[in-house]
Amino acid sequence: MDQSLLSRASAPRCCSFNTVKSWLPILTWLPQYNLKWLKMDVLAGLTVGLTTVPQALAYADVAGLPVQFGLYSAFMGGFIYMLLGTSKDVTLGPTAIMSLLCFSVVGGEPHRAVLLSLLCGLIQATMGLLRLGFLLDFISYPVIKGFTCAAAITIGFGQVKNILGLRGVPSQFVLEFYYTFAKIPEARVGDVVLGLVCLTFLITLTVMKRTLPEDNAPTISRVARKLIWTVATMRNALVVIGASVVSFSWETYGYDVFTITGKTAQGLPPFTPPPTSDTTANGTNVTFGEMVEDFGGGLAVIPFMGLLESIAIAKAFGSQNGYRIVANQELLAIGLTNIMGSFVSAYPVTGSFGRTAVNSQTGVCTPAGGIITSAVVLLSLAFLMPAFYYIPKASLAAVIICAVAPMADYKVVMKMWKIYKRDLLPFGVTFFVSFWEVQYGIIAGIAVSGALLLYNTARPKIKIFDNDTLVLELRGEVSFPASDYLSNFIHTNALPASSPRSVVLDCHHVSGIDYTVVNELSDLLRQFKLQGVRLVFARLEPSVLKVLLAADVKGLRYTDSVEEALQESQNLHSD
Repeated sequence: MDQSLLSRASAPRCCSFNTVKSWLPILTWLPQYNLKWLKMDVLAGLTVGLTTVPQALAYADVAGLPVQFGLYSAFMGGFIYMLLGTSKDVTLGPTAIMSLLCFSVVGGEPHRAVLLSLLCGLIQATMGLLRLGFLLDFISYPVIKGFTCAAAITIGFGQVKNILGLRGVPSQFVLEFYYTFAKIPEARVGDVVLGLVCLTFLITLTVMKRTLPEDNAPTISRVARKLIWTVATMRNALVVIGASVVSFSWETYGYDVFTITGKTAQGLPPFTPPPTSDTTANGTNVTFGEMVEDFGGGLAVIPFMGLLESIAIAKAFGSQNGYRIVANQELLAIGLTNIMGSFVSAYPVTGSFGRTAVNSQTGVCTPAGGIITSAVVLLSLAFLMPAFYYIPKASLAAVIICAVAPMADYKVVMKMWKIYKRDLLPFGVTFFVSFWEVQYGIIAGIAVSGALLLYNTARPKIKIFDNDTLVLELRGEVSFPASDYLSNFIHTNALPASSPRSVVLDCHHVSGIDYTVVNELSDLLRQFKLQGVRLVFARLEPSVLKVLLAADVKGLRYTDSVEEALQESQNLHSD
């Protein structure tokens, strides 16, 4: 009877409106939606949409996929995130980093890229449901910066061949670096000129946007400011449209001046389950298990990096605009986006910093702005795909280079040098290994960070006050990796064969100990007794004292202050 009442009482709590709102954040803001919000969301959605289309086309090239796959990946996030997202600013879609990671894992094979999206989404959504967002805390900032700096250089330099109009350049960075310079005599003048013009235009507008006057300027200046801001915000779309018009004009007169995107699939992608098998170029069938095995470590790296990038962006803009995000809910939103995206031939996506910044600066009020962005992408797929035939690759390369350039943050090296030099080790390992294989760079960086973390755990800080009685002040939690080091340290400093000394162990900063440490301390107490000196504990935290008393440590002596412990240690008459 009691259990029945309990289950009936708990059921309403589990299915309460507050619980439903926690899983569907749209129910929090939708009842308050108004006309002013709609106006701002439509404006922001259109602005971001005009930024998304050229970037999606360009990032598909980074992923080694046909350009339409960038657009396939760019619209599902708007629908899913409106329902599940907790940030008004974040926009989900293809990014430079995820595109590079995708290429490193699937090598530009569309079927595998789509399956990778499904598997990544399942991992991410499962993490969200199980509330495992804390695992992202184990990826340190130096690892992230090492990866993003290397990715910026890899992606940016990878587009130089398109600026030069070169063909047959390998994708592996070292070989790409060599052959790009080796093939410079084969560069196409039209691509070089167009690429440099596009780069100059993008850089100029970017600088102009950064140096705009404040809103409190005179009326004429405010109008000019808004005009420049609008043009600069849509600079990617303007560059691609302008370059396409130039390319079309030359093609119409029969001149093959530029390397163009070429034929692309027209129309919306079919809604079909992602492929679970593949066929190689020589006709060999590849099973689902073999495809998953080929993904290797990328199947762990890509979901984590996608989550990390998106949550970092959401937290940054949440802090800037005065709201908080729910990390585990964000995991669920991006996971479901990748799952549903795989049914429309999308490759893995995450939050985009650049497009999120545009969204925020335009004044978006709710995640509903993503619906307008998705609509712009869908309209492009439905009606503009024939026009994409004439997009010069040099213009897309210019868009990518300008998008990833800010990620190459060289100043962070100087900051690490000044603040904590040891952080340069995981940064450097991640940075240099990433030029070999991106996912291995991240894994190596995490491994080095973990090793440093374990080293710090195994080597607690011990401050020495050297008097007739040795006072050792411990700091932090002393757990089993530190037990042997602590024992050897005390032996070396307090129990040499010639002149053993009593020791006061100041444990005021020790927050916890475990079974291994208790055993080691018990052994130390026996050895001190045999040497005719004492080991006295001072200022034990209640939790630590409770553990020692529960272990019934023989010969345990403890005091409330270091001074009392020093007096106790001078009394060599054991009980």
